[in-house]
Amino acid sequence: MSHNDHGSHNEHSTHHVNYLAIFFVLCGCTAASVAFDLLSFSSQYITIVLVLSVAVAKALCVMMFFMHLKFEGNWKYVLLAPTTILALGLPAALFPDIGVSYYKNTAPQSGWSSEMDAWHAAHATKAANE
Repeated sequence: MSHNDHGSHNEHSTHHVNYLAIFFVLCGCTAASVAFDLLSFSSQYITIVLVLSVAVAKALCVMMFFMHLKFEGNWKYVLLAPTTILALGLPAALFPDIGVSYYKNTAPQSGWSSEMDAWHAAHATKAANE
């Protein structure tokens, strides 16, 4: 037995994935997500948590099997760490600019429309009285 033959079967073994089963799992997750969205829960937050958890499960399924990360070594965590930091840090960094002002307009120009309408109404009334 030569040096190259020793352990080569374990290092280069192929991994067979039943892609049809993964497809049906993803279809089932999609159906569950739609069902959770259509059901009326006592709180909207319950629906959001359920739908997002199904979306995370689908993303993990795709990453693990279609991207073959399940069969990679532990180095994948070193590569995913910066991506995770950016994925968590970007929304946190943008929240003061986008998240806070989404429901409340904090721009100074927001009142200009109503001020201009009042100005036009006042001048229209003044012109009608003359």
